[in-house]
Amino acid sequence: MKIKSIEDLKRIKEEAQKNVALREGKAKYKVTVHMGTCGIAAGARQIMSAVLDEISRRNLKDVVVTQAGCIGLCDREPLISVENGSQKVLYGNLTPEKARQVVVSHLVNGQIVGEWVIHTE
Repeated sequence: MKIKSIEDLKRIKEEAQKNVALREGKAKYKVTVHMGTCGIAAGARQIMSAVLDEISRRNLKDVVVTQAGCIGLCDREPLISVENGSQKVLYGNLTPEKARQVVVSHLVNGQIVGEWVIHTE
């Protein structure tokens, strides 16, 4: 991206500050997409893309998205974990459409999507 104006520079600065805030863990929610070999084979990359796209579309600023490896539930892949403070919800057998619904229901409205939950802590 070429910087052509002061507005371009300000936009780059804001984006960098947003990324730093995400890395520092100041977010309300942490979404982990489990991307072990089994997860990738089951569609975890599409899940990651769907989650990132839905978060971007809704301009959610208090969400950290990260990835992790296999957690031993290969038959339930693709999986995502949603953490909010001490609460952790593991969703499984997802599709990109279901992942988008998790973002809307859980992250936007605070409602756990019970039918896709595998485990909660």
